[in-house]
Amino acid sequence: QVQLVESGGGSVQAGGSLTLSCAASGYSISSRCLGWFRQVPGKEREHVAVMNTNANAYSDSVQGRFTISRNSLSNTLYLQMNSLKPEDTAMYYCAGTGRYLYSCPVSRNDYTYWGQGTQVTVSS
Repeated sequence: QVQLVESGGGSVQAGGSLTLSCAASGYSISSRCLGWFRQVPGKEREHVAVMNTNANAYSDSVQGRFTISRNSLSNTLYLQMNSLKPEDTAMYYCAGTGRYLYSCPVSRNDYTYWGQGTQVTVSS
């Protein structure tokens, strides 16, 4: 019943911006931890940003460039990405935990629900 659907990916030149959306159904994003993860072929899926009602946290590689946010009324999670770099190229996934956590983890193993992914490609 829980479904997360990402959208907003695409191709952009370095220095450009994109905003990703994650529409949730059967799952309230107002509770639990939420996150964005990304993965490139041959590498492990890594965290980009996580949040709950207490705090937001970012990986060092995107700090200052990306912003994670949510709209509880529309049950949608967002990732605003600015100053994109070629190394940001990846499949981006949204995720949510199956339980409440005061401090959100960055390990993908702690997230129960996942979207199908949306591709972001940044050209130089």
